[in-house]
Amino acid sequence: MDKDADRRFTSPEEVDSLLRATGYLADHEIATTVYLADALHKPLLLEGPAGTGKTDLATSLAAATGARLIRLQCYHGIDEARALYEWDYRKQLLAIQSAEAGGENALDGVFSESYLLSRPLLDAVRSIEPVVLLIDEVDQLDVEAEALLLEFLADYQVTIPELGTIRATRPPLVFLTSNDNRRLSDALKRRCLYLHIGYPEADREAEIIRARVSGIDARLARRAAETVAVLRGLDLKKNPSISETIDWAQTLSLLGVTDIDTDVVLAHANVLLKYQSDIEALAHEFDATR
Repeated sequence: MDKDADRRFTSPEEVDSLLRATGYLADHEIATTVYLADALHKPLLLEGPAGTGKTDLATSLAAATGARLIRLQCYHGIDEARALYEWDYRKQLLAIQSAEAGGENALDGVFSESYLLSRPLLDAVRSIEPVVLLIDEVDQLDVEAEALLLEFLADYQVTIPELGTIRATRPPLVFLTSNDNRRLSDALKRRCLYLHIGYPEADREAEIIRARVSGIDARLARRAAETVAVLRGLDLKKNPSISETIDWAQTLSLLGVTDIDTDVVLAHANVLLKYQSDIEALAHEFDATR
């Protein structure tokens, strides 16, 4: 593979500009790391709390570049047949029965590509069009299933015993996301560039709000971002995500709210918080400070 010929971006500034056109506001570290992942043909492991925009980064880049988005949603118990490939056993059985009826060799050709069912990793390898591959919540995988990724992440290839090794002719841009619920193996981390994405500072989150909520007042966007930053400092079961901050800002705009006080926050707590215990804790916190 000619790495220079397959580059998608010429600079971190181009990454930033493309992402901004989709409404994703990247900081310098994000733009630079994405640029390097592309230039070096390395997967990018994104770690951080849930709701900080890790998945959105991959989907926004696919939209920005016009690439096909392929997504592997990870979960406990996922296996090779869901991540890599499997054989179309029903089609194989019919072929075997037909061959036997005709007196032919029943196994001829039943392990050819026409009987192969591609799953996300093999899809990404075989694609001739640009691909952004999102391996989402990789920390949900069992340790054994994590090992399935290693060959692919190292060389963008998949080995099928009956067919041999299939290598990507055009390397995909690969993002792995992790909410850090489980320690990932050193073998997986060695194959990737690494980027931690935390919650944004209030200034940047206010900018994100203004980019995503049409016509919102700059002061209100700033107050919303500052309020959410305070909530994230509480002992909650689930902190408000960036998308929930945007939902709240849209709520404020739709209802014609021009300023934020305790009553406003409590009135819309169910937009930001998704556990009743968190809503009650917030009410108790405000009662204690009155």
